[in-house]
Amino acid sequence: MNSTFNALLVAALSIGCVHTLIGQDHYVPFVMIGRAKRWTTTKTLGFTFLCGMAHVLSSVVLGLVGIAFGVALARLKWIESVRGNLASWALIAFGLAYFVWGMKPVLRARQHAHPHAHEDGHVHRHTHAHVHGHVHVHGADAHSVTPWILFTIFVLGPCEPLIPLLMYPAAKSSTAGLVAVTAVFGTATLLTMMAVTGLILTGWKRLPLQALEKYSHAIAGAVIFITGLVIRALEH
Repeated sequence: MNSTFNALLVAALSIGCVHTLIGQDHYVPFVMIGRAKRWTTTKTLGFTFLCGMAHVLSSVVLGLVGIAFGVALARLKWIESVRGNLASWALIAFGLAYFVWGMKPVLRARQHAHPHAHEDGHVHRHTHAHVHGHVHVHGADAHSVTPWILFTIFVLGPCEPLIPLLMYPAAKSSTAGLVAVTAVFGTATLLTMMAVTGLILTGWKRLPLQALEKYSHAIAGAVIFITGLVIRALEH
């Protein structure tokens, strides 16, 4: 193997790790969704792996199509940029919608008082909360759909450095080199996503946050919303 190919392998490993670490969207949403839904660490990491695979493979497929049909690199970079914009805006919208959905049962459950007068002139106050049975049915539907919305966002989300910095240079060497570099990058990305998610979950479990459990979905939505805003800011 020549020095150029070795350098590409090292670059694939380092870029895969670094671009994941600096991109909060690669792990924050999974931590928040996992905690809000009270998933086990194993289930959360499994979902992280699934979304990570979709995230990497979507760019791999695009890169392979571009290389096979001789699509100009500038064109592919433009497509990846469009995908990145769509994914970041989708993450913002998802976080906001999830926050609103998470706050609805909290607000409905808040008790408030009403004065009530009897015929004998006696007035007393009684409290109640606006919680009805049908709310739980619709809530369960949204609860099950939420992870798949996040999965779709990760299908849209590109691995920006993969095609221009790794796949196109590797393709000039050989098909085997292209496969090796892509595999190293994908593996580094997935392992970093899962490692950071697991570490944050481990630390989170040590925090005394039981009092905030009823706000877990709203907090998850707010944090995902802010993460999307941060990603948008970093793209400019």
